[in-house]
Amino acid sequence: MPRQLLQRCLDCNAWCLQTICPTCGGKAQAAAPLKWSPEDHRANVRRQLNKVESAEWTQSIPTLPSLDEMRAGAHQKEEE
Repeated sequence: MPRQLLQRCLDCNAWCLQTICPTCGGKAQAAAPLKWSPEDHRANVRRQLNKVESAEWTQSIPTLPSLDEMRAGAHQKEEE
């Protein structure tokens, strides 16, 4: 299975979803590189640039309301 769904044929430049081109039967490869590679050796540098490990970053992540808050909101809507 390809690592990326969209493939491009090396022979006829047709777009497909398989690693073998349905048009000419040639070999197709990923149309673009993956955004992040599993073998990324510079991931720690990228995390430091984005300050992912800081406390401020974790506080900036949006969170879902708790179950009690959702129930209270549902009761308020029913009363209206």
